[in-house]
Amino acid sequence: MANKNRATCIMCGKSYTALEGFFIKSLGRDLVEAIKERNPQVRPSSFICLNDLQRIRLHQMEQTINRDLDSNRKINDKLEKELNSNTYVIKNTNEMKVTVGDKLADLIAKYGGSWWFIIGFCIFLFCWMTANTLHIFGIHFDEYPFILLNLFLSCLAAFQSPIIMMSQNRQAERDRYDAENDYRTNMKSEMEIRNLHEKINQLNEVQWPHLLDIQKTEIEVLNEIELEIQQLKVRQDELVRSRQRQTRHRSRRE
Repeated sequence: MANKNRATCIMCGKSYTALEGFFIKSLGRDLVEAIKERNPQVRPSSFICLNDLQRIRLHQMEQTINRDLDSNRKINDKLEKELNSNTYVIKNTNEMKVTVGDKLADLIAKYGGSWWFIIGFCIFLFCWMTANTLHIFGIHFDEYPFILLNLFLSCLAAFQSPIIMMSQNRQAERDRYDAENDYRTNMKSEMEIRNLHEKINQLNEVQWPHLLDIQKTEIEVLNEIELEIQQLKVRQDELVRSRQRQTRHRSRRE
């Protein structure tokens, strides 16, 4: 780049000094590909001026940012669609339709499966058998072996078992709704987590490397701007020197 020979820019066709641009062979691969998209006749020995090079780099940065924004927008739309989706509506089990028979079955099953029922029924059996065995107050309507008591117990078991099964069936239906709600909740959470993982992977694998590339490009552009400023200073110094020489020549002639 210290060579003062002039070169023609492959993009704009203007003539520049070697300090006012770069040769294609000294540029990165991505930047060379971007230049070839605009001019397929580019060769490693071709020259490009700083203005066109900065314009191409800014265009690359803009394309990268737009691609990342589009990817983020798609992921956000997908996540929002999952969050607003009604395919995983949870049912409220407390609002299930309960009839009078269901309530009665639950009440009987609740009382029949408690210690109060067992203790009370044992007291009832003890009083029954004691009264019919000892003939208290002349009561002996069901003498040993207590056939009427056996009939009563058989009838009680025949009616109590279906009622308890009705209550269990309703509880099983409620458990089924709870399991379905858990399944829907887990499915929705899984889809949301997948979308969040996809977004995080997009940040880790795509956007952060792009940000690093953009920062590198910004540093290169700043270096090129600094180079242009130095060139302007050199030209300014040359102009000042030439004017000083002209002034001296005029003063000598006078």
